[in-house]
Amino acid sequence: MFDTDEYEMKMEDALEHFHGELKKVRTGRAHVDMLDGITVEAYGTKMPLVQVGNVTVPEPQLLQVNPFDPSTTKSIVDAIRDSGRGFNPSDDGRIVRVPIPALNEERRKEMVKTLGGKVEECRVAMRTIRQDAFKDAKRKKEAKEMGEDDVVRVEKEIDKLMGDYQAKIDTLYSAKEKEVMTV
Repeated sequence: MFDTDEYEMKMEDALEHFHGELKKVRTGRAHVDMLDGITVEAYGTKMPLVQVGNVTVPEPQLLQVNPFDPSTTKSIVDAIRDSGRGFNPSDDGRIVRVPIPALNEERRKEMVKTLGGKVEECRVAMRTIRQDAFKDAKRKKEAKEMGEDDVVRVEKEIDKLMGDYQAKIDTLYSAKEKEVMTV
Protein backbone atom coordinates (compact mmCIF):
# COMPACT_ATOMS: atom_id res chain seq x y z
CA MET A 1 0.00 0.00 0.00
CA PHE A 2 1.08 3.58 -0.61
CA ASP A 3 1.56 5.90 2.38
CA THR A 4 0.95 9.59 1.65
CA ASP A 5 2.00 10.68 5.16
CA GLU A 6 5.61 11.11 4.04
CA TYR A 7 4.56 13.56 1.32
CA GLU A 8 2.16 15.36 3.63
CA MET A 9 5.05 15.90 6.06
CA LYS A 10 7.18 17.30 3.23
CA MET A 11 4.36 19.67 2.26
CA GLU A 12 4.01 20.73 5.89
CA ASP A 13 7.76 21.42 6.03
CA ALA A 14 7.53 23.52 2.86
CA LEU A 15 4.62 25.46 4.36
CA GLU A 16 6.57 26.03 7.59
CA HIS A 17 9.54 27.31 5.58
CA PHE A 18 7.21 29.68 3.69
CA HIS A 19 5.74 30.89 6.99
CA GLY A 20 9.26 31.55 8.28
CA GLU A 21 10.10 33.50 5.13
CA LEU A 22 6.99 35.66 5.62
CA LYS A 23 8.11 36.52 9.14
CA LYS A 24 11.30 38.03 7.73
CA VAL A 25 9.39 40.53 5.60
CA ARG A 26 9.23 43.76 7.52
CA THR A 27 6.01 45.72 7.74
CA GLY A 28 7.18 48.90 9.41
CA ARG A 29 6.73 47.43 12.87
CA ALA A 30 9.70 45.89 14.63
CA HIS A 31 9.77 42.12 15.12
CA VAL A 32 12.69 39.99 16.33
CA ASP A 33 12.35 37.66 13.31
CA MET A 34 13.46 40.55 11.06
CA LEU A 35 17.05 39.74 12.01
CA ASP A 36 16.73 35.96 11.52
CA GLY A 37 19.34 34.48 9.23
CA ILE A 38 21.93 37.20 9.81
CA THR A 39 25.37 35.77 10.53
CA VAL A 40 28.02 37.64 12.48
CA GLU A 41 31.79 37.26 12.19
CA ALA A 42 32.76 36.55 15.81
CA TYR A 43 35.57 34.62 17.43
CA GLY A 44 37.07 33.79 14.03
CA THR A 45 33.93 32.14 12.63
CA LYS A 46 30.49 33.03 11.28
CA MET A 47 27.76 32.65 13.89
CA PRO A 48 24.00 33.33 13.86
CA LEU A 49 23.12 36.68 15.43
CA VAL A 50 21.08 34.98 18.15
CA GLN A 51 24.24 33.23 19.38
CA VAL A 52 26.15 36.48 19.92
CA GLY A 53 23.39 38.72 21.26
CA ASN A 54 19.88 38.99 22.60
CA VAL A 55 17.37 40.64 20.21
CA THR A 56 14.49 42.58 21.80
CA VAL A 57 11.77 45.02 20.70
CA PRO A 58 11.72 47.89 23.23
CA GLU A 59 9.52 50.07 20.96
CA PRO A 60 7.28 49.38 17.93
CA GLN A 61 9.81 51.06 15.60
CA LEU A 62 13.04 49.80 17.19
CA LEU A 63 14.99 46.56 17.50
CA GLN A 64 17.71 46.31 20.10
CA VAL A 65 20.57 43.82 20.21
CA ASN A 66 22.38 43.32 23.51
CA PRO A 67 25.66 41.54 22.69
CA PHE A 68 26.71 38.82 25.12
CA ASP A 69 30.29 40.03 24.63
CA PRO A 70 30.71 43.81 24.07
CA SER A 71 33.74 43.15 21.82
CA THR A 72 31.37 41.76 19.15
CA THR A 73 29.32 44.97 18.92
CA LYS A 74 31.13 46.27 15.81
CA SER A 75 30.75 42.89 14.04
CA ILE A 76 27.03 42.83 14.85
CA VAL A 77 26.53 46.34 13.45
CA ASP A 78 28.42 45.42 10.27
CA ALA A 79 26.48 42.17 9.81
CA ILE A 80 23.10 43.91 10.18
CA ARG A 81 24.11 46.75 7.85
CA ASP A 82 25.46 44.34 5.21
CA SER A 83 22.48 41.95 5.40
CA GLY A 84 20.75 43.66 2.46
CA ARG A 85 17.60 44.29 4.46
CA GLY A 86 17.89 48.07 4.43
CA PHE A 87 18.65 48.50 8.13
CA ASN A 88 20.97 51.20 9.45
CA PRO A 89 22.01 50.14 12.96
CA SER A 90 23.80 52.34 15.48
CA ASP A 91 25.63 51.45 18.66
CA ASP A 92 26.85 53.12 21.81
CA GLY A 93 29.59 50.57 22.48
CA ARG A 94 27.31 48.27 24.50
CA ILE A 95 23.94 48.10 22.75
CA VAL A 96 23.05 47.99 19.05
CA ARG A 97 19.88 49.84 18.09
CA VAL A 98 18.17 49.14 14.76
CA PRO A 99 15.48 51.71 13.91
CA ILE A 100 12.72 50.44 11.64
CA PRO A 101 11.76 53.23 9.23
CA ALA A 102 8.14 53.72 8.24
CA LEU A 103 7.35 52.33 4.81
CA ASN A 104 6.11 54.45 1.94
CA GLU A 105 3.47 53.26 -0.55
CA GLU A 106 6.01 52.43 -3.27
CA ARG A 107 8.09 50.31 -0.90
CA ARG A 108 4.95 48.51 0.32
CA LYS A 109 4.01 47.57 -3.26
CA GLU A 110 7.57 46.39 -3.87
CA MET A 111 7.34 44.20 -0.78
CA VAL A 112 4.05 42.68 -1.99
CA LYS A 113 5.86 41.72 -5.23
CA THR A 114 8.60 40.10 -3.14
CA LEU A 115 5.92 38.21 -1.24
CA GLY A 116 4.52 37.02 -4.56
CA GLY A 117 7.94 35.58 -5.41
CA LYS A 118 8.06 33.74 -2.09
CA VAL A 119 4.57 32.35 -2.74
CA GLU A 120 5.71 31.05 -6.12
CA GLU A 121 8.81 29.43 -4.58
CA CYS A 122 6.59 27.61 -2.09
CA ARG A 123 4.20 26.49 -4.84
CA VAL A 124 7.12 25.15 -6.89
CA ALA A 125 8.29 23.19 -3.85
CA MET A 126 4.78 21.79 -3.40
CA ARG A 127 4.56 20.79 -7.08
CA THR A 128 7.92 19.05 -6.80
CA ILE A 129 6.69 17.07 -3.80
CA ARG A 130 3.53 16.13 -5.72
CA GLN A 131 5.56 14.97 -8.71
CA ASP A 132 7.79 12.88 -6.42
CA ALA A 133 4.69 11.21 -4.97
CA PHE A 134 3.32 10.49 -8.46
CA LYS A 135 6.64 9.02 -9.59
CA ASP A 136 6.83 6.86 -6.47
CA ALA A 137 3.28 5.56 -7.06
CA LYS A 138 4.03 4.78 -10.72
CA ARG A 139 7.26 3.03 -9.74
CA LYS A 140 5.33 0.85 -7.27
CA LYS A 141 2.75 0.07 -9.97
CA GLU A 142 5.49 -1.01 -12.37
CA ALA A 143 6.98 -3.18 -9.63
CA LYS A 144 3.52 -4.80 -9.26
CA GLU A 145 3.24 -3.54 -5.67
CA MET A 146 0.12 -1.51 -6.54
CA GLY A 147 -2.70 -1.75 -9.04
CA GLU A 148 -3.90 0.91 -11.49
CA ASP A 149 -6.87 1.78 -9.24
CA ASP A 150 -4.53 2.31 -6.30
CA VAL A 151 -2.39 4.70 -8.36
CA VAL A 152 -5.47 6.71 -9.34
CA ARG A 153 -6.59 6.81 -5.68
CA VAL A 154 -3.14 7.96 -4.56
CA GLU A 155 -3.04 10.69 -7.23
CA LYS A 156 -6.45 11.96 -6.11
CA GLU A 157 -5.33 11.91 -2.49
CA ILE A 158 -2.13 13.82 -3.28
CA ASP A 159 -4.06 16.34 -5.39
CA LYS A 160 -6.48 16.89 -2.50
CA LEU A 161 -3.51 17.45 -0.16
CA MET A 162 -2.04 19.83 -2.73
CA GLY A 163 -5.28 21.81 -2.86
CA ASP A 164 -5.43 22.03 0.93
CA TYR A 165 -1.87 23.31 1.17
CA GLN A 166 -2.39 25.77 -1.71
CA ALA A 167 -5.32 27.21 0.25
CA LYS A 168 -3.13 27.52 3.35
CA ILE A 169 -0.46 29.32 1.29
CA ASP A 170 -3.09 31.71 -0.08
CA THR A 171 -4.41 32.42 3.43
CA LEU A 172 -0.94 33.18 4.79
CA TYR A 173 -0.13 35.35 1.77
CA SER A 174 -3.38 37.32 2.01
CA ALA A 175 -2.86 38.01 5.69
CA LYS A 176 0.73 39.17 5.15
CA GLU A 177 -0.23 41.28 2.14
CA LYS A 178 -2.91 43.00 4.20
CA GLU A 179 -0.39 43.57 7.01
CA VAL A 180 2.17 45.06 4.61
CA MET A 181 -0.33 47.36 2.89
CA THR A 182 -1.81 48.64 6.19
CA VAL A 183 -0.42 52.08 6.97
